[in-house]
Amino acid sequence: MDLQYLKEHPAQLPVFIKHQRIRETPVPGGSICTAQRLTLDDGSSIFCKSLADPPVGFFAAEAAGLRWLRESGAVPVPDVIAELPELLALEWIEHGEATPEGAERLGRRLAALHRAGAPSFGAPWTGFIGTAALPNDASDGPWAPWFAERRLLPFLRISIDNGALTGADVAGVERVIAGIEGYGGAEPPCRIHGDLWPGNVLWDRAGDGWLVDPAAHGGHRETDLALLGLWGGAPHYDRFLAAYGEAWPLADGWRDRVPLHRLYLLLVHTALFGAAYRESVRSTLRAL
Repeated sequence: MDLQYLKEHPAQLPVFIKHQRIRETPVPGGSICTAQRLTLDDGSSIFCKSLADPPVGFFAAEAAGLRWLRESGAVPVPDVIAELPELLALEWIEHGEATPEGAERLGRRLAALHRAGAPSFGAPWTGFIGTAALPNDASDGPWAPWFAERRLLPFLRISIDNGALTGADVAGVERVIAGIEGYGGAEPPCRIHGDLWPGNVLWDRAGDGWLVDPAAHGGHRETDLALLGLWGGAPHYDRFLAAYGEAWPLADGWRDRVPLHRLYLLLVHTALFGAAYRESVRSTLRAL
């Protein structure tokens, strides 16, 4: 059982795992899937994530997003080794530390990824963010109404149903949605990661950032940049932003739109994890 055999026979992976033909080492991190390092007979390693009874298309969506980002050739993205209904196996990346120079390279590379573009807002596959369905219905634009309908409203509705937000919170989000076209910043669809909070950048031993766990789709490039600054921000975030701006300058007023883009992921969190993220939504609404 070596890497080449596995690439040629990916469906055999669960059988080899079940019969203990592959050495398994738990990998920390992640709140949804079980993550492991699998070591094959030839000494090579792969990363494997699995989930019992996942939603239909769960790993297929992640694999499609990874391949779509990777085909741009713009930024490091792990190769998909095996994609099955219950698991996903990827190229193993040796972990390292972020460096200022690596952050600048990531800024330039992310700009190149975004420039690769998308045929429309949305994607041709059913999307997921965590285990929540992510509506990817395609639209030629403009971006703002599509973002309101496909990225804000679905998670606002779930957050209402689970009691994560108060009536005042809901009214605040609804005001943002009603006036969303007034924020400006209209651009054509870009090829974006879509869930690019700092934990979804994996830094290797050369200090380069790899994109993992995407909710990839055609979207607004400012979304990736805004999310990467959440929760303390990615390492050397200022250097990253400066390099991105040199490669592809951002439109006027982009800093004022940062909370708008972040509201999407914060509503995902109130939808999935409840009222623990209520105050984050409130502070974002105040900023808007």
